[in-house]
Amino acid sequence: MSVSIDIAGLRPERVAVVPSPLAELGMALHALSEPGHHPGLQGWVTGVTARLDPHLADRMCEADFLWRTTFSDLFLPSAGLPGRATLPGGTLDEELDLLDKLSDEQFVGAALEFTCALPYGAPGAGPLTDENLRRRSLELAAARGPRQTAFTERLLADPPRIRAWLRQFLRDCDGAFFAEAWSRLRHQLAADTRHKTDLLRHKGLAEALAAVSPAVTLDEATARITVDKLGEGRTATGDGGLLLIPTSLGWPHLMVLHRYGWQPVLHYPVGSSEPAAPPTVEQLALRMTALSHPVRMRMCRHLARSAYTTSELAQVHGMTAPEISRHLGVLKKAGLITTRRRGRYVLHQLDVTVVARLGGDFLEGILR
Repeated sequence: MSVSIDIAGLRPERVAVVPSPLAELGMALHALSEPGHHPGLQGWVTGVTARLDPHLADRMCEADFLWRTTFSDLFLPSAGLPGRATLPGGTLDEELDLLDKLSDEQFVGAALEFTCALPYGAPGAGPLTDENLRRRSLELAAARGPRQTAFTERLLADPPRIRAWLRQFLRDCDGAFFAEAWSRLRHQLAADTRHKTDLLRHKGLAEALAAVSPAVTLDEATARITVDKLGEGRTATGDGGLLLIPTSLGWPHLMVLHRYGWQPVLHYPVGSSEPAAPPTVEQLALRMTALSHPVRMRMCRHLARSAYTTSELAQVHGMTAPEISRHLGVLKKAGLITTRRRGRYVLHQLDVTVVARLGGDFLEGILR
């Protein structure tokens, strides 16, 4: 599984690395709503929550579907403007002005993306003009509870009212906690922006993308960027550009905006203390499958304690050497065991470090 971006014809000057205060505010709201996704931010989340005005906290819950699952494309409004080459604003107010420039159809479609499963990667009418889609949006909202239903009804009936509500809510969040956070985070994001821009200018797009994440690769022969994710999608830069937007609050999320007709965006985390090369989704699947077999689980119990030869494992488990060899092959292909030779013996042992990382790797893989 992956998300691909066709960059055929993309001019180098159309690739931009730009921090976005609105995108970072969206990620802050996500972290406050889903602190389990961001264990490294526990202290910050606790501090903000403790001093948050109860009325603002209630308003945060009112539309949390915009940022709880992940965060809505509404937090990247520059990508939706005509020409697909607009950059994010330098301040939150400038970005809120860009948000105001989205059409009502764009605003409603992006707002209902996660909860109402609206079309994303293909052209089509939205719920403001398609009565069947409107009815379907309300049905899906009803399945999620009265709060979601009420908000969706207001959104479909009066988009300008909800747009004004959201703008004021985001400005209130800025005053309550985000302006202080942004004053610290923007320096790290500016430094990362300078670094990635320097890579783009002097070493090219492939090197810059490799620095964004090992999960992002460029096939220059086919002019295609591939992002290794547990999800599928495709988009193209066409006659527009490509945006790389860093986030300090975002790990482990590596998000790709691939909405039809919008400028593609890679929204990537910086400053993570995690290892530089997390396993691919395919490697993660191999490891989970390898460990799911009861025989291999019992083998791992022994291999975690000491190194064993194939014949020793066969004797312990009452199996033939070829049977054990097949199981060892699966574990080795998944990168879960190490093998070393001692004289005429070959010894196998579980790589405990890799297995210990599986919990974090799995979390990162599904949240990437």
